[in-house]
Amino acid sequence: MNNLIMNNLIIKNASQVVTCSGNKGKHGKEMSELHVIDNGTVIVTNGIITHVLKQGETIPVNEEYYEVIHAQDKALLPGFVDPHTHFIFGGYREEEFSWRMRGDSYMSIMNRGGGIINTTKATREATDEELFELGKQRLNEMLKLGITTVEGKSGYGLNMDTELKQLRVMKHLNQTHSMDVVSTFMGAHAVPPEWKDREDAFIDFNINEMFPIIAKEGLAECVDIFCEKNVFTHSANPRRYLTAARNHGFKLKIHADEMVSFGGAELAAELKVLSADHLLQASDEGIRAIAQNSVIATLLPLTAFSLREEYARGREMIDNNCIVALATDLNPGSCFSASSPLLFALACIYMHLSVEEAVTAFTINSAAAIDRADSIGSIDVGKQGDLILLQFPSYKFLPYHVGMNIVNTVIKKGNIIINN
Repeated sequence: MNNLIMNNLIIKNASQVVTCSGNKGKHGKEMSELHVIDNGTVIVTNGIITHVLKQGETIPVNEEYYEVIHAQDKALLPGFVDPHTHFIFGGYREEEFSWRMRGDSYMSIMNRGGGIINTTKATREATDEELFELGKQRLNEMLKLGITTVEGKSGYGLNMDTELKQLRVMKHLNQTHSMDVVSTFMGAHAVPPEWKDREDAFIDFNINEMFPIIAKEGLAECVDIFCEKNVFTHSANPRRYLTAARNHGFKLKIHADEMVSFGGAELAAELKVLSADHLLQASDEGIRAIAQNSVIATLLPLTAFSLREEYARGREMIDNNCIVALATDLNPGSCFSASSPLLFALACIYMHLSVEEAVTAFTINSAAAIDRADSIGSIDVGKQGDLILLQFPSYKFLPYHVGMNIVNTVIKKGNIIINN
């Protein structure tokens, strides 16, 4: 045992090695191709996958220098990738949830001072240390559910100090936590009260003052905007915001067509953004456009479930050759959950994805949605050793065991982080 080297691991004889093999997002019918190896073995050396072996193939390394897991009757998958969350925030909105349960709409709650603006006040008041501890706790819970990489958005500050505070906390978590955190600046999440009726000027503030600082400090890889009725409604503003972000070197994301069909998918296709998210009300034309332009459709079934909204048309998007990803949308208002078990159940039962498509959507395609498909999201030689073992022998148990966490072991860069 003393000869063991950190980040060196052999997972022997897994009932299934669900490789999800590939280096980019999968379109349409490709999403059904999981490339499963029965009774396979995977070797991780120095945190990187070095061998993916079929049954009977000789292990080509000295096992004395590796930790070994005997994985009979357990399925091995890539670690889940969650490409859309808002996990750094202060305060909660349980009262608003009860209002929604009595029939109040999300937009009506926003219009009377609830919603994003409510969380903005609490996040502005929270200290860096408080946000760091809350973020760490949330990441710990996500790890238990098999999520090994997460995207996190700012957007609950809506002023310079708090937006930078959120982004710096996420950067610190990425440096210190087992989870990889990919940060997104979402300064255009809502128009705060101090900028009321000055949407154009608020966009100017983000472009001229926020983008340069964030780019200089390397605080975010992506930029996002909430393009929606009663939020950022004039197409000119999202277009110039995102264009300016690209000019600063950021990758582009957009919250599109969540509440009403507002041309968000069409704008995403026009700008060829990395991903368009939500898309509950995306038009037929918008769906075709994002497919043709390889914009990743990131769907958030937990949010539709929590808001009692219709689900995004995941089946139609895949049938139209879209690259479909899944994400939890963990946030304090519309979806206070990062439940990957419920995510799989909703995607399969209500969005009509096959089990194979859902697995692809939360591994290689969700990695593509944060531009990481070349390094995570599949079990391929050369990729990071981010893996999960299920309690059961098949990936098909993920939606079948409804709402139950069946992740037995979580491996990050070849290290066993969680062993349930």
